[in-house]
Amino acid sequence: MSYTLVFTEQYNRRALRFIKRHPELKSQYLKTLQLLELNPSHPSLRLHALKGNLKPLQSVSINMSYRITLELLVTEQEIILVNIGSHEEVY
Repeated sequence: MSYTLVFTEQYNRRALRFIKRHPELKSQYLKTLQLLELNPSHPSLRLHALKGNLKPLQSVSINMSYRITLELLVTEQEIILVNIGSHEEVY
């Protein structure tokens, strides 16, 4: 079963800014998106629920320093991408 990634306009702006600042991470970022689309529970993504103000969101790892926060709508098989950046930037 695969999921549909939903790229909001706000997320696209953040992602473009992120890739401009970190061009060396572009291939890791794209691989993360591909894995997320195929299997959000893949162990390398380290999918986990967030707490506090970000409680409705979840997070996956691009690498140990950078994350993508997302809203996972399991019933509709959609993943809405919310934010991208370092641990401090997205939390």
